[in-house]
Amino acid sequence: MSQINSVSSSQAASGQPARPGKSIAKSLVGIGAGNAVEWFDWAIYATFASYIAQSLFSKENPASAFLATLGIFAVGFVARPVGGLLFGVIGDKIGRKTAMTAAVGLAAFGSLLIAVTPSYASIGAWASFILLAARLLQGLAHGGELPSAQTYLAEIAPPKQRGLYSTLIYASGTTGIVFGTLLGAIFTTVLSDEQMQAFGWRIPFFLGALMGLYTLIMRARLKESNTFAAQKSAKAATAQKSSLLSDFMANKVKALQVIGLTVGITVVYYIWSVSTPAHAIATLHIPPTQALWVGVIANLVFIAALPFWGKLSDRIGRRPVMLISLIGAAALQIPAAAFVRDSWWQLLVSMVVMLLFISGYAAISPAVYAELFPTSIRTVGVAVPYALCVALFGGTAAYLQAACDVWFGGSGAMMFSIYSIVLLLVSIFTVYKIKESKGIELQD
Repeated sequence: MSQINSVSSSQAASGQPARPGKSIAKSLVGIGAGNAVEWFDWAIYATFASYIAQSLFSKENPASAFLATLGIFAVGFVARPVGGLLFGVIGDKIGRKTAMTAAVGLAAFGSLLIAVTPSYASIGAWASFILLAARLLQGLAHGGELPSAQTYLAEIAPPKQRGLYSTLIYASGTTGIVFGTLLGAIFTTVLSDEQMQAFGWRIPFFLGALMGLYTLIMRARLKESNTFAAQKSAKAATAQKSSLLSDFMANKVKALQVIGLTVGITVVYYIWSVSTPAHAIATLHIPPTQALWVGVIANLVFIAALPFWGKLSDRIGRRPVMLISLIGAAALQIPAAAFVRDSWWQLLVSMVVMLLFISGYAAISPAVYAELFPTSIRTVGVAVPYALCVALFGGTAAYLQAACDVWFGGSGAMMFSIYSIVLLLVSIFTVYKIKESKGIELQD
């Protein structure tokens, strides 16, 4: 430990690694901006799913086209575990900054590819194929972005404020989602339905590509986290050798805990924060403009609640906050889903109530994940199990929500809610099994 500290001090003096408190604002902006763009690129697909379905799929069966569009949304999640492994290895071997920079660049390229994809009327099924390829690229990028960014953030944060600092991940990410939803609300207000189908839905994807290029440059100028730089130098100084595989296997129980912690919240988060407005438009026939504005307002409430939960976790601990969040979400899932009918204000009430509880877990999850693992495996240790869980459960949530309405008719909402509650109970059990980690040092 003394050797690590001495290495850390000498490197900090030379200006190589980033120290907590030095250029912290620049680091936070770099993390937040890149994360917002990444989530914007990912979420606008769900926001504009109904228009993508009409443009890039056959119009002979609109219901089938919409389900196919959501199916590709789910398939994009399949690439996330591979991206988690790829960028996780980069993050733990080369550096957190390199992984974050590469991830946002790949996401921007995927967004550009979607923006320029010709319509189904022009090239037939090739339009759907290009869309699939672009979403797979974005899945690779998103699988590496979140673990890399939250690991970097946790390592530069003061230990006693790590809960508060970690709220930047979902605050910035949801800001990206809100911006995309806001664009949808504005475009559906000022453009006709024909214009939206022709070109309006493509504009956000062009913007995502441009913003991604800017944040790539911004992240490339960041310095590496002091914790990672010190650990890497200490290994080199002692000629210490270890493989990521052996480190991962030594922490396999913690990897399983990541899955248990994530499985419930990923479903309810994607449903209530991302896909519910599109679902309300397609199946509940709420006017697009109303549904999208509701999505904006509800997510702004979500963002405002995050710092409260982050500060609370730094005072009373991570486990109590997670339990309040998960139990509240499980208890209210059925009544909230049942309350949504054909009115915008019912949609707003349900989204706000659910997101207030979901925000408790979302606020501190980056800190909790980082506090589970040692430095040598912190990125990939979170990335692989997290991405697997999100791919299997978060990625299929929107599809299952829509499919339950088709399969079970009027009972669809109830069946999907039961499914969500079962997964939340798994997360609640996992919280009981982990140790409290508030304020611990991340330095090995």
